[in-house]
Amino acid sequence: MTFRWLMLTTSLLLPTSALCASRGHSTACPVTKGNGYPPPGEPQGPDRYGSRALSTILYPEGTVTFCVGGPGFLLADGSLEMKFPWWKETRDKLSIMGRRLDATAPPLRSDVGESTDFHRVPTYIIFPTTGCWEVTGKAGKAKLVFVTRVVKIGAGP
Repeated sequence: MTFRWLMLTTSLLLPTSALCASRGHSTACPVTKGNGYPPPGEPQGPDRYGSRALSTILYPEGTVTFCVGGPGFLLADGSLEMKFPWWKETRDKLSIMGRRLDATAPPLRSDVGESTDFHRVPTYIIFPTTGCWEVTGKAGKAKLVFVTRVVKIGAGP
């Protein structure tokens, strides 16, 4: 589990542009900017977002990019799955839900993993389509909402 967590956090620190050809984004999406909040024991960074109660790491420029050779997975149903680490203060279970803001689409799904301590929670967020997505995480009374753009370049991962 420690190795998987290290790989999860390391993959988020690599700029997606290093793996994918940069392209302009045609869809207007009010992406959430990081507030720099570092969970206890974690380094600061511009893409950190949240509070002591609940936090995550956002992808650079608010965009989750899927491309050949890049991070993430293309699932059999065409959905796009990407790793997101979360930190929470409570022992309550983390749940993640979301909806597409710029078009009709099924709600996003998530795979919330078990953690070795109750603060770190490795997750996968599964986006049914590309587009502009509002993501909501909840753990007990804590709630964190952010907006991210999801794009796929070429055949995807």
